[in-house]
Amino acid sequence: MRVKTGTVRRARHKKVLKQAKGFYSGRRKHFRKAKEQLERSLVYSYRDRKDRKGEFRKLWIIRINAACRLQDISYSVFMHGLKTLGVELDRKILADLAMNDSASFNSLVEQVKALPSQI
Repeated sequence: MRVKTGTVRRARHKKVLKQAKGFYSGRRKHFRKAKEQLERSLVYSYRDRKDRKGEFRKLWIIRINAACRLQDISYSVFMHGLKTLGVELDRKILADLAMNDSASFNSLVEQVKALPSQI
């Protein structure tokens, strides 16, 4: 028995080509090229969703370190001091404090500086 896949194939091709909008040249016009590029692009997007979390963590650490250096304390000493004090603020919140509420961030730095030195 012969099976014709006209409507099913057209729907599948339309779905892939719709997702391939914005690709360059034949990668958006030709089904086979579009499908190959789309598979690769989906792999990149999955991988980079994971990588984005690490990138934000790096950014937060840079911002906290810069704010700490303005107060003459290193990032590692500051973070260790917060842990010793039992302050459970994550890096995202600390970076936001450093950028937008410097008074409260400076009070945290002063609390860490008041700790006895552990050298």
